[in-house]
Amino acid sequence: MLSGVESAGYAEPTPIQERSIPIALDGHDLLGLAQTGTGKTAAFVLPILNRLSKNTRHTEKQKAIKALIVVPTRELADQVNQAIEDYGQYTEFNSITIYGGVNKNPQDDKLAIGTDIVVACPGRLLDHIRERSIDLSSVDILVIDEADTMCDMGFLPDVRLILEHLPKPRQTLFFAATMPPEIRELTSDMLDKPKTVQIGILAPAKTVSHALYPTTDKIKKRMVMHLLERTATGQVMIFTRTKRRARFLAEDLEKTGFRVAPLQGNMSQNKRQKAIDGFRKGKYDILVATDLASRGIDVTEVTHVINFDMPNTVDTYIHRIGRTGRAHNQGEAFTFCVHEDEALIRKVERVLGNRIERRKLDGFDYGGYTPTLSSPEETSSRNKASTSRSISTNEGRQHSNKQGRFKRRRPNSPNGRGRSSIQGRDNNGIPRHASRSDSTSHDNTTGTSQPKPDALSHRRSNSKTFNHKGKSNSQGLGSRRNSNRGRARP
Repeated sequence: MLSGVESAGYAEPTPIQERSIPIALDGHDLLGLAQTGTGKTAAFVLPILNRLSKNTRHTEKQKAIKALIVVPTRELADQVNQAIEDYGQYTEFNSITIYGGVNKNPQDDKLAIGTDIVVACPGRLLDHIRERSIDLSSVDILVIDEADTMCDMGFLPDVRLILEHLPKPRQTLFFAATMPPEIRELTSDMLDKPKTVQIGILAPAKTVSHALYPTTDKIKKRMVMHLLERTATGQVMIFTRTKRRARFLAEDLEKTGFRVAPLQGNMSQNKRQKAIDGFRKGKYDILVATDLASRGIDVTEVTHVINFDMPNTVDTYIHRIGRTGRAHNQGEAFTFCVHEDEALIRKVERVLGNRIERRKLDGFDYGGYTPTLSSPEETSSRNKASTSRSISTNEGRQHSNKQGRFKRRRPNSPNGRGRSSIQGRDNNGIPRHASRSDSTSHDNTTGTSQPKPDALSHRRSNSKTFNHKGKSNSQGLGSRRNSNRGRARP
């Protein structure tokens, strides 16, 4: 078995392998929590092969199924089965895959011959159980992989039905990237005094950098093409929210000259496998995929993940981003976001522990749309600060004006104004009234004060409005619109 591990290229165990394998070898139930792409597959395949190698009993049920591995998707089933073949290539153990979307008869034939390990999806496995074409009574070790994905796909009731057909006692190894409440309930029912291994927080690997590109749905397609043309990438995975969008986006990218393949649930298993194999072997540089179809794809050369559509949950974001930055490689995650995505973005940022950078795509024609490069909280904070400064300035001005008036006003002034209007007398003994701001004027001939004409009211009475060409328009905008009624437009 060690020769198989070396042939597969493993030199040192990953953290999840280093901590999980000893627990599994000791026979304990295990709850393993780690990000996608950290090597969970080897963490359960190697203990299974080791346990089978120590089982030297030769009975009539020598080829009875000893290990059952339940996974959510066909792609992940094939990946796990390939890992078993790679690690166990120098052993005599064999394994088969069981999943829907393909002819069931070949599976029946292989089960009739006998196998050591079965890697199955819940739906097709239940079909075999109901038809009694599979015997699970000799299973010693059960593995539930990507349990949170099965929860998302609605497979948990099927998993509980499968458990009813498995013997007790048995060893159970349970792996997930996230732990929603339904998964916690399931683990409490099926695990017996489990040992828990958690590698880091349930978040994307630290080898992945994140960036947001604010946009609109109408310009996303042009935007992704512009980004791909101007970004140095290796292999790229683009995620869409729907199968239809994945298909059409892949077609548009192919017409532009990119080597691209779609991967979505409406494709036959044969076409899906060809797309995955072509992407893994470098025939395609870009894989446009939906979330469920992409689970289980392990391609270490993926340098970029592009979220063409923001996912619906934080867990899905973690799974998507887990396609890059694998095996300690560096990766980048670009997300096209619209205004409605802000609530989920805040949740993702809380998981990451920092703010995700907002970027504007250089050289791209946004067609009148202006990307907002700050979060709503930052914008709101700046607006509040600006409003506070404005209010503070206005209050300061008002306070200053009040202070000025109070300084000029003297309570003992004869006319109650800031300064007495009598500024002395002239040579003839007549009082001088020098304040130009007063509303009265003194007649030196009679020695009496006369009211000044109100200059402001005089200006208002003769005021006229002006249109943008500078012509007089005493009627105003409303009168102009009324006077133009009935005119023929040029």
